[in-house]
Amino acid sequence: MLQKLAEIKSKAIDELSNLSDLKELEAWRVRYLGKKSELTQILRGVASLPLEQRKAVGASANELKATLERHYRENKDTLKERAFQDVEAAAKVVKDVSLPGRPIPLGRLHPTTQMVREICDIFVALGFQVVEGPEVEWDYYNFEALNIPPDHPARDMFATFWIETESGQRPMLLRTHTSPMQIRVMERTRPPVRVVVPGKVYRYEATDATHESMFYQIEGLAVDEHITFSDLKGTLYNFARRLFGEERQVRFRCDYFPFVEPGVEMAIDCMVCGGSGCRLCSGTGWIEILGAGMVHPDVLRRVDYDPEVYTGFAFGLGLERIPMLRYGIDDIRLFYSNDLRFLSQF
Repeated sequence: MLQKLAEIKSKAIDELSNLSDLKELEAWRVRYLGKKSELTQILRGVASLPLEQRKAVGASANELKATLERHYRENKDTLKERAFQDVEAAAKVVKDVSLPGRPIPLGRLHPTTQMVREICDIFVALGFQVVEGPEVEWDYYNFEALNIPPDHPARDMFATFWIETESGQRPMLLRTHTSPMQIRVMERTRPPVRVVVPGKVYRYEATDATHESMFYQIEGLAVDEHITFSDLKGTLYNFARRLFGEERQVRFRCDYFPFVEPGVEMAIDCMVCGGSGCRLCSGTGWIEILGAGMVHPDVLRRVDYDPEVYTGFAFGLGLERIPMLRYGIDDIRLFYSNDLRFLSQF
């Protein structure tokens, strides 16, 4: 039995000197110190030996176990240090610098947000301020103060989400346009006034490729002495050229809006056919992008502006319409479907 222990020791020490990594060292530990190793079997069998052999074999086996465990710990520390040095050395090696870097996934702004910022930047450069207002609005600001009393047929143009209020309170609603901020701004500001108002608006209507129950608008208002229709045309002409390109042609045509007089629609020449007529522009060569007009005198009187002294113009556009025209998007619902295949293109 003592001869067997000597053979195990010699063999284990020889193998230990040839190990090159921690994986091989662990296999060595299992082979010579594991539960099924020869050394462990000898230690379990010491109790069955004759009395005169038990003491000598037990002492030699325990001494060998202690020796092998000490060698195991020492080699483990050595191999760990060597592995660490190898990692450091590999990190210092210059890789192929011509390879492209690994892309870092980054978030981005929603295309609607990008368009809000781009349009607001254009008007800020023209001297306007950006303001925002509440999406839950009083009926007074959304309709009455804008020259649309309760019995006016123009209310039929706005399919409205009404909000239930307590008896006796004024009616409330989800705003159908951003125009209420025209009144709020004028109530607390004396002319000159130049503001643009971006924000979400709500219409109670069926959704399809060109209609949504929630969408964005940008409203603009300018009030001062001696403002004329020429100022309106010049401002919006400048805006269209900056947004769509210097080559764009602009058309103004009379239209009806209840809180401006006169009212106009503004269109640009079709970017696809250049004005010759195609499917996008319905064969007309023009694409409407916004409505505008001179502020109605009754609207000015409501905020104590003297219409004999002050005049102004206002305009409003559906924001999603702009990127739909610019990028050829054929369904407004794509903006709010949370489909990353669509959103990641912008």
